Amino acid sequence: MTLNLISEHASYGGWVRFYSHESRECRSEMRFSVYLPPRAEKEKVPVLYYLAGLTCTEETFIMKAGAQRVAAELGMMLVAPDTSPRKARFPGDDASWDFGVAAGFYVDATQEPWSQNYRMYSYVTRELPEIVQSLGPARMDRQGIFGHSMGGHGALVCAFRNPQQFLSVSAFAPISSPSQVPWGIKAFSGYLGEDRNAWKQYDASELIRAQRYARPILIDQGSRDKFLEEQLKPDLFADAVRESGSELHFRMHPGYDHGYYFIATFMEDHLRHHGRQLLT
Repeated sequence: MTLNLISEHASYGGWVRFYSHESRECRSEMRFSVYLPPRAEKEKVPVLYYLAGLTCTEETFIMKAGAQRVAAELGMMLVAPDTSPRKARFPGDDASWDFGVAAGFYVDATQEPWSQNYRMYSYVTRELPEIVQSLGPARMDRQGIFGHSMGGHGALVCAFRNPQQFLSVSAFAPISSPSQVPWGIKAFSGYLGEDRNAWKQYDASELIRAQRYARPILIDQGSRDKFLEEQLKPDLFADAVRESGSELHFRMHPGYDHGYYFIATFMEDHLRHHGRQLLT
């Protein structure tokens, strides 16, 4: 596997780097960004993956979230993949903003033609960590994951299905009950087919209801999020968490919406949440 360095930029004493490579799982070029804190020059550091939301790329988080300052202080590597394969093109893949290009939903598609390339779950949980390990300074025994909206859905699913791999999890305004909201129903129908039993493995509420997650879960949500009532429905997830006996720290923030002003405001809290579990 050949890893191509696209660009690098000094940031808070460390480095932001953008990479591309031919993906084994997605059978196409994939891109991701990395932040290497100053501490990575002399020792191995924990890894925190960020999964972005609909319409986003590997650049969105690293440019908008303001995470590098605290990551430099804590000594944590940040990794942010793109949200879908982009060079694998299919008819109609850009017809809507919430399905297809930039909307991979972090599932392994089973329906044609998407199953050929849209394997974001396996990319995030298997292939990307292998690449991160090859970079050198990553502590692979200390990995965490978080994300926003569609990426919050992905982060919760990856953590709940792989609790020994991801030792910490959090989310901003996640689509946490995708089987019960229009975004999720559209994505799951297209990528996974009409058998709703097959959807459960990618539904955070279904996963947490079936099995307790042993570590604290942090979720932040804005009260003025225009998607709150129709697409996010955090109460459904909270009910499932209570049934499982898991520990959820859910915070509703008056006045905040769905965007990166909201995310940047509470980014430090999330990084320190992960730090408490990854830096021990």
